[in-house]
Amino acid sequence: MPPGPAGAPTRLTGMTYSGEVRVGGPADVHELKDLMITKIAVGPMDNNAYLLRCRATDEQLLIDAAADAHALLGTVGDDGIASVVTTHRHPDHWQALAEVVAATGARTYAGREDAEGIPVATDVAVDDGDTVRVGQVRLTARHLVGHTPGSIALVYDDPHGHPHVFTGDCLFPGGVGNTRKDPEAFATLIRDVETKIFAPLPDETWVYPGHGNDTTLGAERPHLPEWHARGW
Repeated sequence: MPPGPAGAPTRLTGMTYSGEVRVGGPADVHELKDLMITKIAVGPMDNNAYLLRCRATDEQLLIDAAADAHALLGTVGDDGIASVVTTHRHPDHWQALAEVVAATGARTYAGREDAEGIPVATDVAVDDGDTVRVGQVRLTARHLVGHTPGSIALVYDDPHGHPHVFTGDCLFPGGVGNTRKDPEAFATLIRDVETKIFAPLPDETWVYPGHGNDTTLGAERPHLPEWHARGW
């Protein structure tokens, strides 16, 4: 879930893809040279799901089978998916997982520390720095502790442009994910987000969160001191 009181959504302008989707509305497609990213909003908590398609092989990967299997499978289409990555154990991110896996036979991935909290067997337990592939495209998993023990983000370092990072519920426009007023959880989450996301990646990095609009690291970086000061 997003941080407590949400900051104002960041609108990204000047590009065909906006990342602004709504439940029941159309998906939005971000076309990169090697990868197509389709974003769709599903379910009562306005979850984002992301379908990644390797343009060289047409293999597909779904990030968060959150809800509404019918809508997700319609977005997947007849080509199916090779794998589903669940970013963390919270139920709003896996409500449709069993049905999607049953329909597609997809391999399941999740952070090692969260796998036991997901009621669909995890085929591949993911650790920090592991590679997750979709066709010829390589994604790097980053383990981010605090929102849950085993949350993972996926980083695509586009060789033709800036990086792209799928943050689940660990980073949003306006703050890190909800740590339920637990100072220790907040401290570990903001530490991991700073050291594993903000520190190695440039301002141009595009952020795809688990709920709401997209942002960039450059839009959020100036506010890190504010997040530290407020504690959420």
